[in-house]
Amino acid sequence: MRRLVACMAVLVGAAPVAAQAPGPFIERMTWEEIRDAMQAGARTVIVPIGGTEQNGPHMVLGKHNYIVRYTAAQIAERLGGTLIAPVIQYVPEGDHEAPGFGDKPGVITNPLPSYDALLDATARSLAVHGFTEILFIGDSGGNQAGMSAVADSLNREWQATATRVFALTDYYRRGQADLRAWLLAEFGYDAATVGSHAGISDTSQMLFVQPDGIRRDRILPGGGGPDSGVRGDPTRATADIGRAAIEFKVGAAIAQVRELRAALRQ
Repeated sequence: MRRLVACMAVLVGAAPVAAQAPGPFIERMTWEEIRDAMQAGARTVIVPIGGTEQNGPHMVLGKHNYIVRYTAAQIAERLGGTLIAPVIQYVPEGDHEAPGFGDKPGVITNPLPSYDALLDATARSLAVHGFTEILFIGDSGGNQAGMSAVADSLNREWQATATRVFALTDYYRRGQADLRAWLLAEFGYDAATVGSHAGISDTSQMLFVQPDGIRRDRILPGGGGPDSGVRGDPTRATADIGRAAIEFKVGAAIAQVRELRAALRQ
């Protein structure tokens, strides 16, 4: 709760930021620019993990990718000495053969073991070039288990080296818990009202980060029906709530990085 209060104090006192903040994205750099940044001390790299999933009639399928790209830039700026890998957009979204998977077109799933193999290959590629701290951040619940499994496996393999992989699961889990506590305290929104998919939280974050990804004329409570793909009441979403949600996630990720770094020094 102390961290929740401190985080909100930062929000209240902070000036609005541009939602499309630039960041040190590897895909926007030449190899020489990356080399020079690493020689100057940038040995930490964030691997942002999004997804391609349906988000109801009012929101585009790339929701997680837009959000995690933005949060990665915020985390990199605050940590310093950090670059950002391209967003991983193909993640577990269910089983191709599961009933109902194909009823909302456009969803792309990358189930296990392919997803874990993709994270493993990404981390190995970055480690070969000299990054010694690789940070996985996943913007969806389905991202988390694979992040932890791959980080644990690589850390065991690399235990005699200086390279470590951190699965920053607090970004999603603690960030979500802190936001829900704040929404209940500030607005009285219970869990059902907030929703778990394409509801207040998701819609608010998109209104802040990528407002053109929202079809405002299609925002309805519960998405307008039981088969809409929406759980919660997105009509109550605002960009200000989205900014708060982003801050909770970024703050939780940075706190976990610092905790993990401190544990390694012991």
